[in-house]
Amino acid sequence: MTEHSHAPGHGPAIDVAELFTEEFWDERYSSADRIWSGNPNPHLVTTAGDLVPGDALDVGCGEGADAIWLAGRGWRVTGMDVSGVALRRAAGHAAEAGTEIAERITWERADVLTWTPQPRGFDLVTAHFIHLPRPELESLHRRLASAVRPGGTLLVVGHHPSDLETTIGRPNLPDLMFTAERVAAVLDPREWEISTGAPERRAVDPEGRPVTIRDAVLRAVRR
Repeated sequence: MTEHSHAPGHGPAIDVAELFTEEFWDERYSSADRIWSGNPNPHLVTTAGDLVPGDALDVGCGEGADAIWLAGRGWRVTGMDVSGVALRRAAGHAAEAGTEIAERITWERADVLTWTPQPRGFDLVTAHFIHLPRPELESLHRRLASAVRPGGTLLVVGHHPSDLETTIGRPNLPDLMFTAERVAAVLDPREWEISTGAPERRAVDPEGRPVTIRDAVLRAVRR
């Protein structure tokens, strides 16, 4: 995978509320030496590649690939996740990348359901594949937006609802999927330059067959 998708694969029926707990994600990360690919998310690379490095906040940082990529480009990064297991692994990967990179990253354990980032504290705020019930997700997106400085960028990427019609193997939880336009609805267009889309990309389903999937991608720059 080239993403740290914060949604489980198919399996036994579970209590949806468990998906948002530290215990669930600690167990998930403890189940293997590596869960994700170790590569930065492609929409982050596209968005941040031309930005002047500053202070970045990577929410749901998982094993740290995005934070490490940003730090390697000169950003000062705060990587936040609910899982202490993930953060310890991320710190290890950062150390392997070199002292200069590791020293640019601060790792923070927090629960996105209750945590509030520093207001207007970051030049880039990025969150990939965090899927929550709609009221909680909208609350999170408002808090993420509040953390962006004037001239800074907000990048939110998620699994598009149309993926449920493919064989990619998304969990059958349509209420947790979202479009970029739904994310944009929490932003005041007078304060933001907003771009939304649902770009396609190629992936492989659980049977090894190629499949086309779509991401919900919001990019917004605070005026």
